[in-house]
Amino acid sequence: MPQLPRAAAAAFLFAFAGSLHAATVDSVEIRGLDEEMEENVRASLSLVDALHDDVSWRRLGYMMRAAGDETREALEPFGYYSPRIVVERVRGGDRRVVLDTAVEEDAARADSAAATAEVVREAGNRARGGAQVPLSVVITVEPGEPVRVRRADIAIIGDAHDDPYLSEEIEAFIPRQGSILHHPTYEASKAGISRRLAERGYFDADFSVRRIAVTRAEHAADIELVWTSGDRYDMGPTRFEQSPTQVVDTALLERLVYWEEGQYYHQGRLDRLRTSLAGLDYFSRIDITPRPEDAVDGRVPVEVVLTPAKRDVYTAGLSYGTDSGPGVRLGLERRYVNRRGHKALAQLVYARKRKTLTLQYRIPAFRWLDGWYTASLQAADEQTDYIDTRRVEFAASRSGQFNRQLNLVASLHALRERWAYEYANDGDPGTPPLYRYATFSYPSLRATWVDLDDALFPRGGYSGSLLLRGGLEAAGSEADFLQFHARGHWYLGVGASDRLILRGEYGRTETSALVDMPPSLRFYAGGDGSIRGYEWREVGPRVVDDDEDSFALGARHVFTASAEYEHYFRGGPWGVAAFVDTGSAFDGSPRLRTGAGVGLRWQTPVGPLRLDIARGLDDPDSPFTLHLNIGTSL
Repeated sequence: MPQLPRAAAAAFLFAFAGSLHAATVDSVEIRGLDEEMEENVRASLSLVDALHDDVSWRRLGYMMRAAGDETREALEPFGYYSPRIVVERVRGGDRRVVLDTAVEEDAARADSAAATAEVVREAGNRARGGAQVPLSVVITVEPGEPVRVRRADIAIIGDAHDDPYLSEEIEAFIPRQGSILHHPTYEASKAGISRRLAERGYFDADFSVRRIAVTRAEHAADIELVWTSGDRYDMGPTRFEQSPTQVVDTALLERLVYWEEGQYYHQGRLDRLRTSLAGLDYFSRIDITPRPEDAVDGRVPVEVVLTPAKRDVYTAGLSYGTDSGPGVRLGLERRYVNRRGHKALAQLVYARKRKTLTLQYRIPAFRWLDGWYTASLQAADEQTDYIDTRRVEFAASRSGQFNRQLNLVASLHALRERWAYEYANDGDPGTPPLYRYATFSYPSLRATWVDLDDALFPRGGYSGSLLLRGGLEAAGSEADFLQFHARGHWYLGVGASDRLILRGEYGRTETSALVDMPPSLRFYAGGDGSIRGYEWREVGPRVVDDDEDSFALGARHVFTASAEYEHYFRGGPWGVAAFVDTGSAFDGSPRLRTGAGVGLRWQTPVGPLRLDIARGLDDPDSPFTLHLNIGTSL
């Protein structure tokens, strides 16, 4: 019988041995790549898919040789088309090179035959009863010289050629000439221009040329991308549908459509409409769909389908404060009172030492700026260890969303307040408290600015508020006064897991009769959101009673500042914080108080939960204070 050729014999023995015993790959190690490239290679390897599985020796040999092509293809999106790849098999203390792409072709064939013979011998040994030892595979990669963009011809033909916004997109296209051909970046830039064409009403836009030519020998790539934009469409009619039931008049919603039919189409117009509808809180779902396929004379109709939310929202909860004691919170909100979109709200906070009832009625106001006409009435009763006060306040306001960041509220207030400090009590139950009374009527203007990258967990941007209010004795106030109060937050992300938060506050009162100002119109400092390490309203002018207890009187001015650094483990949700707060409430010159501490952070769906422990630094006997809060402070 003639001898079989060497390759056929090796294949026969390989198949025979592999049929008797299986191999197991215990681990695959990839060396020489950064994290992103390594992750892409690992996801492409058939060896990784077979980890810890029993595979035949023939199958294992195939997967180890195929790892070279799989690795090379996984590196091409990053611009590396000619890497050197070495695949090694490690078993016990033995290490064998299965594939080296830098070896000449003839030598590679010889090494492959030798590797096959070695596999056959190992399989034969196992067939004779050798113990199975798991294998490890090591893939070492030298990426080599990357392919760079030699020429990039990016253009738009048609009406969009002269569109300045699309010209900016073309100028910003990456990768640029001389840059590494990074395919994910290229695809993102290409998709960005296509998306911007649709956003600006070029619904017929399509590619006329789309090509990347790679010359491996020269490590060069030529990009050619050309869009034909077609005509730009205009805004057509807007149709509202409320399903399954209509809860408010369509005419009310049509006032939110601020564009005129026939104006040029832009997706931003629909986004603003969505924001306005969401702010109404009438609907649980908002679907806004342009219909370019139904366009007539180049005008795109817009279909708005709205799903009404539940009419009534009930809230209930428990509360506890060191000053107010235990209590309950109850609330009822009617999202839409009638088909004209009016809203009503009632809230009760009933604690042992502090009680507040709030009634509110709102009417949509869309003729000038998106907003509300609001009438509210609040009654408050506070009976603490240092003050006995009751307050009734009526406010009528008009809010308006000036732009995406700025909201304005102009209001008129009528306040009646009665108060008595407990330190003035002589201890005789027969002596009535010495009450003071104040009536103030005054206008106010509040501006709120929010420009954050994320409303729940910002890592960049600013937020702040500014309040101006003042009254005249000749116009229904007990005293002439003018107040200014500003707050601000700055958020800065540091790396992937940290952020720095800076906070500041300044308030000032101009009046010649501070003693006539009720407690609700004075400034205080201390506690959460102010100066941690001190109790609520602890910092500022105080009075001492017969028991040597001191109580806040409220001040003419206030100043506070804070710096806080947060670190989140592995990007969250758990983290820690360290902070320093300082400031004071004062009448003349400020006497600053400083507190410092550490905290625990937990990212929740409604914002971070913050648990802080802090201590005042101005008195060696200062106790530690505990502060608990949830949500983002804006």
